[in-house]
Amino acid sequence: MPTTHTPLNVSAGEDTADIAGRQRLPLIVWMLGVVTFVMGTTEMIVAGLLPQVASSLEVTIAQAGLLITVFALGMVIGTPIMSIATLRLPRKATLIMALLVFAVSHVVAASTDVFAVVLVARFVAAVATGTFWAIGAVVAAAAAGAEAGAKAMGIMVGGVTLATVIGVPIGTAAGQFLGWQGPFWALAVLAAACTVLLWKVLPGGVAADGGANLRAEFRRLRNTRLWSVYVATALIQAAFLGVYSYIAPQLTERAGLAEAVVPLVMIAYGAGALTGTTIGGRFGDRHPYTVIGTAVVGLIITMTVLLLWGGNAPVAIVFFTLMGMFGFAANPILVSEALRAAGPDGVLPIALSNSFFNIGIAIGSALGGVAIASTLAEQGLPALGLALTIAAAVPCIGLGLTAKKALRAQRRP
Repeated sequence: MPTTHTPLNVSAGEDTADIAGRQRLPLIVWMLGVVTFVMGTTEMIVAGLLPQVASSLEVTIAQAGLLITVFALGMVIGTPIMSIATLRLPRKATLIMALLVFAVSHVVAASTDVFAVVLVARFVAAVATGTFWAIGAVVAAAAAGAEAGAKAMGIMVGGVTLATVIGVPIGTAAGQFLGWQGPFWALAVLAAACTVLLWKVLPGGVAADGGANLRAEFRRLRNTRLWSVYVATALIQAAFLGVYSYIAPQLTERAGLAEAVVPLVMIAYGAGALTGTTIGGRFGDRHPYTVIGTAVVGLIITMTVLLLWGGNAPVAIVFFTLMGMFGFAANPILVSEALRAAGPDGVLPIALSNSFFNIGIAIGSALGGVAIASTLAEQGLPALGLALTIAAAVPCIGLGLTAKKALRAQRRP
């Protein structure tokens, strides 16, 4: 189902993408980006604390990695279900409820030493995170306007990226000194503070579409281009986040770096991710598939180098940084393309977009656990990432060719 946009008043010869680049985004978009920073921190913070978590909960590192996998699965399963369940609820109330559930689940996780309870709490937190993302993306896109979709998604994804740059490394360092529960308590407090702030910032008039119905939402899913975006999304995330999920053992066991250096490398990775997200958000509306193509080629090169020379500490540091940049560059564009394919108010399609991000994370982290437990050990992770990136190139090429054909069709008299 093609997206229909209300055209802007544009002078002759002026590119709407140029207008989008100059358009100032409303405060609510930035506020939603702040919340995604808090929520984004929790998903990958376990990656830097796997040894501490495994020791505290008396499980293996591969088992501790399930805390990443189950979070991704919670978003995969729970996000579309909750999006349907809250379809007719006011969007402001839905966002507030999601934040409160997120805060409570972190209190539960930090208050126990039972691995199964922590797994359940992570799953619940994931459902809340996915619900917030699905509704928040629609609210942000509507507030930004049709011609600034990738820019608004750049802010949303940028919150997650900033979490990678600041939240996860700081949380990792704090967890190494205070125990892994410390960052969970901090996230609960931050989520509660965001709840109050969002209640004040989000307009009361932001409500669900009164005409929304389940049948209409499922009709949006008939678009084959949308499913190509979903597949590309899942494979790209699986490729680089599967490798990142086990960054700590790769840096300490294979590259020989001290444990205290891990947060610093994670900051470098996050800086690369922030750069990639900025590039994707800035140029995604004008040259979406040029950016995606560059990102995929960059990931192929990065994974190859890590596979062959990742045991060298300087090489590992540089190419983990580049992995963050290339991996995150495509994300704002993929979300924006899903919005374009599904329509501007498609809550279920955007929920599924979020689910496919996390299908990729679940696949990547699960296969990463298998790879690190194999005879290849830490070297198996970039080998896995390389194979998944090559697979991701197939739907990306298809999307690029389809986009060119659609553009030619639009230019015909």
